[in-house]
Amino acid sequence: MLQCIFILSDSGEVMLEKQLIGHKVDRSICAWFWDQVISQGDSFKQQSVIASPTHYLFQIVREGITFLACTQLEMPPLMGIEFLCRVADVLSDYLEGLNEDVIKDNFVIVYELLDEMIDNGFPLTTEPNILREMIAPPNIVSKMLSVVTGNSSNVSDTLPGATASCVPWRTTDIKYANNEVYVDLVEEMDAIINRDGVLVKCEIYGEVQVNSHITGVPELTLSFANPSIMDDVRFHPCVRFRPWESHHILSFVPPDGLFKLMSYRVKKLKSTPIYVKPQITSDAGTCRINVMVGIRNDPGKMVDSITVQFQLPSCVLSADVTANHGAVTVFTNKMCNWSIDRIPKDRAPALSGTLMLETGLERLHVFPTFRVGFRIQGVALSGLQLDKLDLRVVPSRLYKGFRALTRSGLYEVRS
Repeated sequence: MLQCIFILSDSGEVMLEKQLIGHKVDRSICAWFWDQVISQGDSFKQQSVIASPTHYLFQIVREGITFLACTQLEMPPLMGIEFLCRVADVLSDYLEGLNEDVIKDNFVIVYELLDEMIDNGFPLTTEPNILREMIAPPNIVSKMLSVVTGNSSNVSDTLPGATASCVPWRTTDIKYANNEVYVDLVEEMDAIINRDGVLVKCEIYGEVQVNSHITGVPELTLSFANPSIMDDVRFHPCVRFRPWESHHILSFVPPDGLFKLMSYRVKKLKSTPIYVKPQITSDAGTCRINVMVGIRNDPGKMVDSITVQFQLPSCVLSADVTANHGAVTVFTNKMCNWSIDRIPKDRAPALSGTLMLETGLERLHVFPTFRVGFRIQGVALSGLQLDKLDLRVVPSRLYKGFRALTRSGLYEVRS
């Protein structure tokens, strides 16, 4: 049971406080928490569960906004963390992004959403499509009406249709002229390559996203050609677990609209689609840097949106870097961004330049880590393949579609 939820800005200011039960949690817990953040830094922010002198705290950080929940009672830690993640996802969807100004400007809607999402410390309604029937998303018209009428509430006067449905994430009276369902495989590749060019870690985090617009209460089944490659699977509540456990088939009644059906990991991959080869030499107070980028294993589709970012060490006073393809920008915080987009066929992209070190320093002792970004439309690099998508209660006509996308996650090349 959660007792209180706080939403903090990136400076530690309490932007919203939601007390969930009769026993009030004092705001001094936030002051203690932020003191620990300042003293311990990133290592403290990476802890999802924290034991304070008076409470157990759950925390997640999204776009610089900290979601903090408190409890003094025994409860599953993952329930608290997962609920905060769902709150952050819903707010990001409602407000079209997360930042300090957006939350302050839509304080009433955020508070109303928390009222519906949790009751007496226990999660209640967390499905975005049902919440949208209860609370209207913010728009210019609703803001003008609230100013004119003085009524700032966005809560609907009628119960959502899902209250009369056998499944709480879907209403019973949905009707469409054209019945459509589309499935997207969206994957992110995490990789670490050491300074010797050896692939230390390579795995993929993937999501199966479904966009469903089907009349009535349909029952869908989705199967994979090679489900055994997936690890750490997580499902939307609509998925029936027994068919997956026995036959690795996803059987579900979908929510209306776009939702995440499941997530998974594919571990211990052996190769990456592109390579980044940095070379750094230094002597007599100057440093030469050369970085080459190219295709390592052709995925069969165009690799685009390629970027390489690296933080120059603090001992570097100035940098003069150029590239034979793309645009290079060195920001005031010494972050260097090389935007390549697509690799041309006639030459391999290369970045080169000279770094001037601070006075008295002959050689560079701290070497940068290169963060690589890319995107490949139409390919799932994990090798996961969809086999069949069937609808048990078939409407008059059904359109089905499938797409795949792979992009970089935490992709690091160390020098």
